[in-house]
Amino acid sequence: MTSRSCPCGLPQAYEACCGRYHSSEAAAPTAEALMRSRYCAFVKGDAGYLLRTWHPRTRPATLEPDPRMRWTGLEILGTSDGSAFHAAGTVEFRASYRGGSLHERSRFERVDGAWVYVDGEFLP
Repeated sequence: MTSRSCPCGLPQAYEACCGRYHSSEAAAPTAEALMRSRYCAFVKGDAGYLLRTWHPRTRPATLEPDPRMRWTGLEILGTSDGSAFHAAGTVEFRASYRGGSLHERSRFERVDGAWVYVDGEFLP
């Protein structure tokens, strides 16, 4: 990953990739794109974006990302549904951080046409 590429792992610059979702210039078109943008928001400490893209029925009242956490990479392991033609989808991923990794299968749904994170299941 170059210093200009997006933290989500795609080769585009942040501004042309997840940055446009973070700034509300565009909405993530798929569950995977939303998952990547949420990972990027964790990297950048953007709690506002994380809360805006969290399903209203499961969203916490507040969120304070740990500023000491150093996320180091994202690997998408699989997706199910979650395209422009679906109302729900899942994304399985591994997010690496300094000292370990998090393996999760996240569920996403559309609310008023926009993809939102519902919840996730931690995997071994």
